[in-house]
Amino acid sequence: MHPQLQLLVALQDLDGMIRETDEQGSELEGLGFSHGGLEELKKSREDLAAQIEPGHLSWYRRLTGKFGHAVVPVVGNLCTGCFANIPSSFVSKTNENKVQKCESCGRLLYWP
Repeated sequence: MHPQLQLLVALQDLDGMIRETDEQGSELEGLGFSHGGLEELKKSREDLAAQIEPGHLSWYRRLTGKFGHAVVPVVGNLCTGCFANIPSSFVSKTNENKVQKCESCGRLLYWP
């Protein structure tokens, strides 16, 4: 997997953890659980975002705002974001170390 894609997947995971902590934090406290660590997550997110190329980060932000998930896996030659068929040329040796985008929805693709 392209190193930038690895960083983008990690960023998406961190964004999900931050969002869940923000949304469910008061519920957890009401049940007697603390949800500390939010500031550490945000700091980790900033550090990770600084390692991503500006063009990829900008594309990630636009897609996250539009779809919620910007980086999706390809399973069975289908984009799991929009379920469009991914052409076989996307998995050729010439595209092996490139960041690929779905031709249908524009999401960033990775092959697990």
